[in-house]
Amino acid sequence: MKDLNHRLAGEADLAALVRLRDDAARWMIAQGITGQWRPGELDEDHFRRIMARGEVWLAETDGRVAGAWELWWEDEDAWGPQPPVAGYVHRLMVDRGCAPPGTGRLLLRAAEHRVAASGRAFVRLDCLAGNARLNAYYLDDGYRAVGHRAGKPQPGGTPKSFTLLEKTVGTDREDHRPASAPPAP
Repeated sequence: MKDLNHRLAGEADLAALVRLRDDAARWMIAQGITGQWRPGELDEDHFRRIMARGEVWLAETDGRVAGAWELWWEDEDAWGPQPPVAGYVHRLMVDRGCAPPGTGRLLLRAAEHRVAASGRAFVRLDCLAGNARLNAYYLDDGYRAVGHRAGKPQPGGTPKSFTLLEKTVGTDREDHRPASAPPAP
């Protein structure tokens, strides 16, 4: 596999992020994965807001964007209030036109390394509860289901139910253990 170069996204990358997200949504729908993402659901303002309070990362190969992901430092909508021991991965996206198989796992590794380098012990993510294929993908990659969140608000859509997944990537203090399910709203 060709090398992936990772970098923080900037203002000039907003259109590429929207395209990547919309293409990923179209791919899911073509695969029969409905209810997850819809094209046109997120715009440049969404990614601009994430960049202002978290991080958006791009992976490039041969000068093309091969994938991206969001990294948040808190996620109270899904996890409730938590001590600062985790990074939260959202919108892991792969350009299926230029990214070879296995790119998604490489993006996860990069996110995990970033979280560990920040001194946090866990990578957390949430996955649509009804998407068995994606839940299995993360479980096969070493994540473990630690809870369920019903009625999580969605940008521009109706609330949905999610499986909460977590992976240990480092330790910051001995007294922090993996999270349990967040309190119900």
